[in-house]
Amino acid sequence: MAMQRLFRQITAGERISGADWLLLAKKASLHELGFLAHAVRQRLHPEAVVSYVIDRNINYTDICISACKFCAFFKAPDVPDGQVLSKEELQEKIAETKALGGTQILLQGGLHPDLPLAFYEDMLRFMKGEEIHVHGFSPPEIHHFAQLSGLNTREVIRRLQVAGLDSIPGGGAEILSNRVRQEMAPNKCDADTWIRIMHEAHELGLRTTATMMFGHIEHLEERLEHLQRVRALQDKTGGFTAFIPWPFQPDHTPLAATHCIEKTSAVQYLRMLALSRIFLDNIANIQASWVTQGPKVAQLSLFFGANDFGSTMIEENVVAAAGVHFRLSEEEIRRLVQDAGFTPRQRLMDYTLL
Repeated sequence: MAMQRLFRQITAGERISGADWLLLAKKASLHELGFLAHAVRQRLHPEAVVSYVIDRNINYTDICISACKFCAFFKAPDVPDGQVLSKEELQEKIAETKALGGTQILLQGGLHPDLPLAFYEDMLRFMKGEEIHVHGFSPPEIHHFAQLSGLNTREVIRRLQVAGLDSIPGGGAEILSNRVRQEMAPNKCDADTWIRIMHEAHELGLRTTATMMFGHIEHLEERLEHLQRVRALQDKTGGFTAFIPWPFQPDHTPLAATHCIEKTSAVQYLRMLALSRIFLDNIANIQASWVTQGPKVAQLSLFFGANDFGSTMIEENVVAAAGVHFRLSEEEIRRLVQDAGFTPRQRLMDYTLL
């Protein structure tokens, strides 16, 4: 009876509780979750359109003091081959992106111990001179800049915004549970700080995304805590444009060396994607993660709640460092979307269709 009530509630467009979500997560079949998530997707996006963005992920440095146990990309400050990109390298990458029809740069990097806030302001001013949207600096980076500069995070965001920051990616969220974060990334900002920084960004007029990296040491209840934190902030601000759940990639990571963690299966991924679509009734867009799942599972995602195919990812380094090397051109994305029965449309960060 409880499941029947939930099905009626979800298909009627009513909000579900955390207890309802746990019941679905434990009891609903893959088919049932797909049916419910697709119903939510069709209610929010009745047109048969799947959007995507052409951009490039630029990691301005791989030097990082966070030493997250799930990361195969970072280099400690004392490693000789760590790097910081020059302006010439940035300019070349931006020019290549624009030549392919790109509209934005996803700008993220390690928590470098020596670069001052002025370095990032100068980098933003330089990039804005190249006439490109800068979607950059996740909350852990902003928290790091604040610690180094002695400023509060709101002032750091304001200064970055003045220098040219256009929007903020939802990276560094992992699981918004302080137990999980303390074990996996004790040097990174906690869950409360991540949410507070996003709140400040929304109040300052910046749109952001939110992510979830699941499938490692978290419990089901901690996934729910993550979704509840995101939904509660969205109720307050409406500042999130999209939610992107993606599974942990264990290969070559310290976490996989100390824990027996199997790769998340396609079925597990699709279940979590559908559960995210069902619970986050106030976030309009859910992105598929073809970068971690590959093109065919991403195509299936369009029937499990996703209405966006994400980015062409002209360049991607962090997931690739874990041994995952899926690549798709704009032409391939458009073909995959069309083969699934949808109309592909290029978009901007705020989901304005081009």
